[in-house]
Formats: sequence, structure tokens, C-alpha cells
Amino acid sequence: MSERAAPFYCPYCGDEDLRPHEDGHGAWECAACNRAFQLKFLGLLAQGLKRSDTGGAKI
Repeated sequence: MSERAAPFYCPYCGDEDLRPHEDGHGAWECAACNRAFQLKFLGLLAQGLKRSDTGGAKI
């Protein structure tokens, strides 16, 4: 099994200086803005992503 993905940047300030937070799984802290946040995977959508195949063309 592979490792879980880690965030590349802080969602608040955009800095890349992130470290795992002591709160538990999925929790990260940003050294630049001194914020802690948590990421959580909610699951897959039942119907998936629906897109229009018109490509922006107006008919």
C-alpha cells in the first residue's frame, strides 16, 4: 500500500513549509503563517463528474 498524499502548500498563505501536526491523521501546520489545518478524504462521487461535450460551441 502506498503512503497518503501530503499537501504541497498551505491553503491559507501558499507557503510550502508544512509539517505534520500532533493532532492526528491528516493534520498539518504551516510554519509561515502559524496555522494548523486538517485534510480529509470524503469519498468518491456516486455519479462522477458530469461535463458538457459541446466544447463551448453554441448551437
